[in-house]
Amino acid sequence: MRHRQFGRTAFTTTDIGFGAWQIGGAWGDVSEADGRSALNAALDAGMTFIDTADVYGDGRSEKIIADVLKARGGTRPMVATKAGRRLSPHIADGYTKANLEGFIDRSRQNLQVDRLDLVQLHCPPTEVFYRPEVFEGLEEIKASGKIADYGVSVSTVEEGLKAIEYPGVVSIQIIFNIFRQRPAHLFLKEAARRNVAVIARVPLASGLLSGKITRETAFAADDHRAFNRHGEAFDVGETFAGVPFEVGLQAVEEVRKLVPAGAGMAAFALKWILMNDAVGVVIPGARNAAQAEANARAADLAPLSAEVMAATADIYDRLVAPHVHHRW
Repeated sequence: MRHRQFGRTAFTTTDIGFGAWQIGGAWGDVSEADGRSALNAALDAGMTFIDTADVYGDGRSEKIIADVLKARGGTRPMVATKAGRRLSPHIADGYTKANLEGFIDRSRQNLQVDRLDLVQLHCPPTEVFYRPEVFEGLEEIKASGKIADYGVSVSTVEEGLKAIEYPGVVSIQIIFNIFRQRPAHLFLKEAARRNVAVIARVPLASGLLSGKITRETAFAADDHRAFNRHGEAFDVGETFAGVPFEVGLQAVEEVRKLVPAGAGMAAFALKWILMNDAVGVVIPGARNAAQAEANARAADLAPLSAEVMAATADIYDRLVAPHVHHRW
């Protein structure tokens, strides 16, 4: 894996990191033992970036990360977490300095650190991006030494463009994959121009781009791919990247034809993201050690040709864009 400077921060990270949502919850039954094995496998493969959130398993993900890193010792990877989704109701007025500092203190305790490497607002309501006092509060918390840096996980390109106008925002986490190509049209260029790190999430479209999901695949009741198909619990764009399930399966079959012999579709999909140098790190999740190891191997794939990249753009334009491009 290549190492890239993480925007304006003091960190460098591998271009493939570990997304820790799956080891927290909302992905069906993932045992703590499997979660620990997946994280250890990712770290054994050399990954130096972990992304989590305080609501992943109500802190379970953060606690597993803390335990694994404590047991391993040595040089710590960069650990990014998120705050804001513990608010109930989840409204802009809840994004006060006091509330955010409370969430940050809880994450510091869960992760067993005095200072968080990076805290990200967790897909806040759009109104938050137009409240400078929220970001002023984060600056004050940073000055107190509780966080090293802060960024934002956004739902839309427009939110990302607004967020990077705040000089203290060092990173943006955004959905970017073969089925969500709009960020490459403007946002990624602007982020690179401002030296803002980009974290690409939902890189496999909730598993669709692994090529292993079929019409017959059954999802557990507590898996968001079952309970959030139509945005019942949170933004539908977080589930299958917002692509209607049947459309996604059709598009996957066309993508499959482009995968080089001997390569897996998941590795191909991750490599596609890394073809854009504006992406600092991509964060696929893993339910077990084998998946984490497979994600790491994506770095070994040869660069994709211009013809292959053009073919993925055509698949997106014909099949996927009408459903997602205007929404996110």
